[in-house]
Amino acid sequence: MRESGHDVRVVPTQSALEFVGRATWEALSGNPVTTTVFDDVHEVAHVRIAQHAQLIVVAPATANVLAKAACGIADDLLTSTLLMATAPVVFAPAMHTEMWHHPATQANVSTLRDRGALVVEPASGRLTGVDSGPGRLPEAAALAEICEVVLDRGSVSADLAGKRVVISAGGTREPLDPVRFLGNRSSGRQGWALAAAAVARGAHVDVVSANVDLPDPAGANVVSVGTGEELHKAVLELSGAADVVIMAAAVADFRPDHVSKGKIKKTDDDSVPHISLVRTVDVLAELGTSGGDRPLLVGFAAETVDPGPQLVGLAAHKLASKGADLIVANSVGVDRGFESAVNAVTIVSASGVERDIPSTSKAGIANAVWDVVLQHLPRAGDQ
Repeated sequence: MRESGHDVRVVPTQSALEFVGRATWEALSGNPVTTTVFDDVHEVAHVRIAQHAQLIVVAPATANVLAKAACGIADDLLTSTLLMATAPVVFAPAMHTEMWHHPATQANVSTLRDRGALVVEPASGRLTGVDSGPGRLPEAAALAEICEVVLDRGSVSADLAGKRVVISAGGTREPLDPVRFLGNRSSGRQGWALAAAAVARGAHVDVVSANVDLPDPAGANVVSVGTGEELHKAVLELSGAADVVIMAAAVADFRPDHVSKGKIKKTDDDSVPHISLVRTVDVLAELGTSGGDRPLLVGFAAETVDPGPQLVGLAAHKLASKGADLIVANSVGVDRGFESAVNAVTIVSASGVERDIPSTSKAGIANAVWDVVLQHLPRAGDQ
């Protein structure tokens, strides 16, 4: 967060200093560090820190800190600051699986969420010793992305609370032989930004990740796939319980009709092998034309035309042919769209252009997409 230009004040518990010393925190943050309200009493530190903070992040949030925060206990500088806080508060729990699943912890989490705090679901993975399971602290970069979303919005606005969303991200790879594949340049960054924004806005998020080399989005359940068929299966399994499905992945339109069991080698006569292609399953169209109750469907259309009427026309055609509710169209090429931190899109619905978003961060694009999605979701009481 400091490298991104933010002023960071570290408020550790006394136990935290058993892991990382005071001098290290001061060197990293550039600010003084204390654990008690009895240092610099004339400044009333917990009041000053809480009043100046635009965001408070507790990471890792232990079961003990969650319990104290839920009960309003204020017996050190951190818990006193939390009790004074008017800024958004993000908790990133980290503990053993059994502690996370304990009814007391879950009740405390529910209490904090009811009060407007964002409690990020812990990651699953290696814990201490040989143990593994839910309770792992998400990667720092993934947590920072969540924090940036909250800072940009200025609040923990849980307008997606109670919604289940499925997001596909990345690019599929269709094997030619054991070492080669047909693929694309999608990095998965836009899908990751959509996931971070949805988590920050209170949704339950499942991400179907196709060959993405990024830390898992904090607070999201990630299902890793490789090929278009694997993505198709995963999305269908998850979409049954979803309110929204966003197909941000670049899914291959074609795959080789035969995968060589051995590496395809060059021959002495310089002949070139012939590769026959067949169409892959169109996941978006299958969901859009399935009939009956289905989630709100958002597709992405990456086109190699300039932004403008032609791009909108292609998006409108895709919207109709796939049976989607919204299409997010963007212009891609060698120097734009893929593998970039920024993007520019046009969101199209059956009624026309919903929103034209000029070049901005992919996090900005993500929040804009969710803003439009919310306008199309049924509201409480709607029939």
